[in-house]
Amino acid sequence: MPIISMREALNQAMNEEMERDPDVFLMGEEVGYYNGAYKVSQGLLQTFSERRVIDAPIAEMGFAGIGVGAAMVGLRPIIEFMTFNFSLVAIDQIVNNAAKIYQMSAGQFCVPIVFRGPGGPAVQVAAQHSQSLESFYANVPGLKVVMPATAYDSKGLLKTAIRDDNPVVFIESETLYGVTSEVPEEEYLIPMGKGDIKREGQHVTLVAWSKMVHTCLDAAGELATMDIEAEVVDPRSLRPLDNEIITDSVRKTGRCVIVEVGWPHCGFGAEIAFQVQRDCLDHLDAPVERVTSDDVPMPYALNLENEVQPQVKDVVAAVKRVLYLE
Repeated sequence: MPIISMREALNQAMNEEMERDPDVFLMGEEVGYYNGAYKVSQGLLQTFSERRVIDAPIAEMGFAGIGVGAAMVGLRPIIEFMTFNFSLVAIDQIVNNAAKIYQMSAGQFCVPIVFRGPGGPAVQVAAQHSQSLESFYANVPGLKVVMPATAYDSKGLLKTAIRDDNPVVFIESETLYGVTSEVPEEEYLIPMGKGDIKREGQHVTLVAWSKMVHTCLDAAGELATMDIEAEVVDPRSLRPLDNEIITDSVRKTGRCVIVEVGWPHCGFGAEIAFQVQRDCLDHLDAPVERVTSDDVPMPYALNLENEVQPQVKDVVAAVKRVLYLE
């Protein structure tokens, strides 16, 4: 299979879906003539014209609202935020409109819209551009939340999201756009709510999503040198959540470490930890551990930025704690 980057995989997904369905269109800041802030929409304007690849002004509430209205009358918008930090400007449109209209209209209006773009920490973009907002959006009934970690997952999940009749928040890590993996040339879809085991193991379960999947895979490699086999489970979507793949793994290993790049207080990892202890209590040989970023706004200085985010050493230390090795 061809090996391509996550950036290319997302581009292929949009290209294929826009070719397949004339109701799909892309709108956002710099998505057209600039080819996207991270070049994810490269070439789409030339292929589909300004009618379907629409450069929007710096007005997130405005173009998110246009997208919601377009979805209500049967179109399938893809709304790109230059960074998901800017989605906070459009929070009313996402949370009070897109997520609620199906119920409040008694099913008369579906809202098949995808809100997508980069989120989470990047490199030296400071406090206002480094926030992980998945736990907030996953808390909202009516929204689906997806956070892929690989090019393969990104393409299959984005195609599924575009075809979904519900609003989907699709968050891409800014640090993963260049990460490559094998992606089939033939069409494929990945269902939301279906996780993936990225590495098999028998001694401890590591649960992570987005960029933390790669941190956990690196940690698993280091742990293997100590004869500790860690299983890395990637839920891929947070809402719906594949609780079964997580609990099956924990029942096998007896130990669980949850790793997220978000903050500890009310982070999504706390929800997973609750479900694990509820469903796996009789199988747990140690308390569930969480590894998160420090509970501070993101510093600008590179050394401090790395210090506050979970690193391989932090995951390794957490694994040793649940194995009672330190």
